Amino acid sequence: MAVAFVFPGQGSQYIGMGKDLAGTYVEARETFQEIDDILSQNLSAMMFDGDKSDLDMTENTQPALMAVSMAVINVLKKQAGLNIAETCQFVAGHSLGEYSALCTAEVISLADTTRLLRLRGTAMQKAVPEGIGSMAAILGMDYDAVVKIAQDAGQGQICVAANDNSNGQVVISGHKEAVERAIEKAIEQGARRAITLPVSVASHCALMAPAAEIIACALTDITFDTPISPVIPNVTADAQKEPESLKKALVEQITGTVRWRESVLYMRDEGVTDMVEIGAGKVLCGLARRIDRSITTQSVETSADIETLVEKLSFGKPCYV
Repeated sequence: MAVAFVFPGQGSQYIGMGKDLAGTYVEARETFQEIDDILSQNLSAMMFDGDKSDLDMTENTQPALMAVSMAVINVLKKQAGLNIAETCQFVAGHSLGEYSALCTAEVISLADTTRLLRLRGTAMQKAVPEGIGSMAAILGMDYDAVVKIAQDAGQGQICVAANDNSNGQVVISGHKEAVERAIEKAIEQGARRAITLPVSVASHCALMAPAAEIIACALTDITFDTPISPVIPNVTADAQKEPESLKKALVEQITGTVRWRESVLYMRDEGVTDMVEIGAGKVLCGLARRIDRSITTQSVETSADIETLVEKLSFGKPCYV
């Protein structure tokens, strides 16, 4: 069995996420409290019992999703004896999930990860005035076809394939008018569906260049360590272990394409048989099944999920409350 841990991105958030963990494990409570303290904000209360509109604000969503992922990791490490270097052949994350992967691989600290994601979310929200950008999911067309449609729809504006998520699921991003033109073209050319996404941030396109500059500046003051398990950045879709390459990839992913389908295929070709999604939701498990059904998937978010994973991977220590 060869295992990869993967970490979800924006869209997986919901009110109540992490609440079971906090009620069951002291390590989870400590993780949430540490992140609350770093942000000088009761983010965990918002996650557990807050208003969905507040959680959906990009500046809150990004650190919140990371918090759930890292709470799971810390429980597994401290109570179940998880050794990331021995267990994980690779770690990877979808968009903001790449930060969770880097933290798990001990490239950056939890404190730096938290501050970077708050900065990233705020910078992305401010990069483009509301109503200017848009994103849409194109279903039932392959990646190359969507790339061509996005290019043709640009007409002097920005429109690109932002997320290559799985076979037949590609997300486009750019100026609102250009995305609307791409939706029309996709339907005309046989897409099964083309759906405008309920987001105000046009992620992973050139409209995010101001945010990329802010993150690049912030990263100059942060030390990246060599990962204890190879990380697969979104923009390279292959394993990286050199700290400066990982830092560069974080900047590039803000305006670059999330090459998730290629990342999963790379892990499969490198021998990964089991993919474990760490954190809120089951989005990445679903994508992996669409990409290659030979990969076994498991999502780990709740205390019950943790017990199942520990039994499966035999870390060697029982979990205690």
